[in-house]
Amino acid sequence: MRHRKDHRKLSRTSSHRRALLRNLVTSLIEHERIETTLAKAKEARRVGERMITFAKKGDLSSRRHVARYVHGDHNVRKLFGTIAPWYETRQGGYTRILKLGRRLGDAGEMALLEFVKSPELKEKLRKEEDAAAKAAKVSGKVAPARGKAGKEGAAGSEGAAASGEGAPAEKKGRDAREKKVSPAKPERHGKGIGGAAPPKTGKTRGRQRGKSGE
Repeated sequence: MRHRKDHRKLSRTSSHRRALLRNLVTSLIEHERIETTLAKAKEARRVGERMITFAKKGDLSSRRHVARYVHGDHNVRKLFGTIAPWYETRQGGYTRILKLGRRLGDAGEMALLEFVKSPELKEKLRKEEDAAAKAAKVSGKVAPARGKAGKEGAAGSEGAAASGEGAPAEKKGRDAREKKVSPAKPERHGKGIGGAAPPKTGKTRGRQRGKSGE
């Protein structure tokens, strides 16, 4: 009999299981779909749909309740501001599980957990993405930098151009000055006449050899 069997233990302790489900629900909110095992997906779906129900209420206590469970303030804002309005007229069934077969190795059954989106919502999101991409493309090509940063960038480019034009003339003047100022190389004073080194003879070598031979 299945009495008092409320959930799957997932071969983990209660603290480890809670941390696992928190991470799965947070990833689901952030990426809107996750791939995991079938057992974990079924457990994460229960908690994820509860979080959406709290977000649909929208009051302060619900926001605090969700913030205690979901990691990251940006995920809490996305849940309340973006995901919850998708299901204003839907009473439950916010997620779906798609089976993906068994993985190699341990043959664990894999599944895809994702939010349910109506065709109208998908079309709306697609149009918003296209509009955002076009705006980013246009702003990246045409829009110049504004404010102090733009002025500094323009001044820097003008200075670089001026320095590039004056560089050859400055280099020529420097070479001419170095030619005028460069001193003559000093002569090497040897022991011979006129600074030349005296010719080497074989007497010293012979004497050295004789001494060494002795």
